[in-house]
Amino acid sequence: MNRKAIIEKVKGFPATPGVYLFKDDRGRVLYVGKSVSLCDRVMSYFRGGEAARQNINIMMDKVEDVDFVETASEVDALLSEQRLVKDLKPRYNVDLKDDKSYPVLEIRRREEFPRVAVTRDPARGSKVYGPFIDADGLRAAFALLQRVFKFRVCSLEIGRDDSKRRFYRPCLYYHIGSCLAPCAAKVTHPEYREAVRRLCQFLDGRRLAVVRGLKGQMEKAAKALDFEKAAGFRDQMQALESLSKRGLFGGPAHVGAFDFDPARAVEAVGKALGMEEPPRMMEAVDIANIQGKDSVGSIVTFIDGRPFKDGYRRYKIKAVRGQDDYAMIAEVIYRRYARLKDEEAILPHLLLVDGGPGQLSAAVEALAAAGARPAQVASLAKREELVFIEGRDEPIEMPRTSAGLKVLQALRDEAHRFAQAYHHLLRDKELFGANAARVAKSARTTARTRRRKRGSERI
Repeated sequence: MNRKAIIEKVKGFPATPGVYLFKDDRGRVLYVGKSVSLCDRVMSYFRGGEAARQNINIMMDKVEDVDFVETASEVDALLSEQRLVKDLKPRYNVDLKDDKSYPVLEIRRREEFPRVAVTRDPARGSKVYGPFIDADGLRAAFALLQRVFKFRVCSLEIGRDDSKRRFYRPCLYYHIGSCLAPCAAKVTHPEYREAVRRLCQFLDGRRLAVVRGLKGQMEKAAKALDFEKAAGFRDQMQALESLSKRGLFGGPAHVGAFDFDPARAVEAVGKALGMEEPPRMMEAVDIANIQGKDSVGSIVTFIDGRPFKDGYRRYKIKAVRGQDDYAMIAEVIYRRYARLKDEEAILPHLLLVDGGPGQLSAAVEALAAAGARPAQVASLAKREELVFIEGRDEPIEMPRTSAGLKVLQALRDEAHRFAQAYHHLLRDKELFGANAARVAKSARTTARTRRRKRGSERI
């Protein structure tokens, strides 16, 4: 097949997630890749977007055909790529002879309540999926899978016959709906093993079997009038469906776009701020307005160094008139933490405010009025990037290369982005009406998607 015919074929590829396969004149697979948009990604090879890499030029000279496999989501694309690379061993993919050089997804089947982890050194007897070439993609997918299947990631030794479990306080993951908490006897042994079995089915590519199983369990629970359990299976099916709506291979709010290790970053923050424990759950607040008009505030949440979108909140400023950032910060924080107190919800370990000592004082006063506060409150000043904390006169200057500073910057910048997005939406509605606002928002989303596609995918 000549180059022109291949390009015409690629133009018919869907703009959906999947994997693509470059083949030679004998039908042998030369390379397997994944993409959020098959058509755009594969066409980039023929537009010269990959021409800077010599090995790509060499490979493309041998390409005589290209095929694709469409997948339901970016997570499925990542898993499909891993399976195909392992089975086909394409010449131009990264050499996988030494499996220990690449991360794997490990399920410790020998444990009564199997834990799941991303590791490069799996334990004997574990069920292993991988290796994965895209380590960042795997970690991002791991976080999404944990939300769906609610497996445990801790290293606790849990016995099914341990009667003391019911007195144990579950960790953060249970409270955010990402773990079934076998440590605290919140789930029976058979129920937890069934959840892990469904995870294995999904990783084996049997998505429909997982959906059918969940639907059957939901109907069975409903017939038994156990509506709480039926709702849990329904929510799990919806979470599974949501995998196709979540970004994975790029974008500013995804850990793959950050140049730091999330776990190490959180530990570095705790050490720098003198905290007893690393701040696994961190929130940041920011304000957006133009000369006091259409003022809004945002709260964003990171868990274990990664964005947790379900924890994002946005606020219209109600009680403040004019340009008073301190008062606006205080209003947002008071409304947020007074509600957390009323709901007896879990509080973050760290609250970060964009600014210096003045913004920090406003935040501390608002928390006192709300009657609830995190373990630590800090502010991060722009330019100098100094960290101020309550009770300390001198700011903390973290090294610019520190992973701890980088995660704080990412948290602050995400709060700023989220606040600005809401402010622009309100401004568009005021200027052009609700119809035009939707058009403007759609245009911004399209532009962000195009930038992400151009910049995030690499061979």
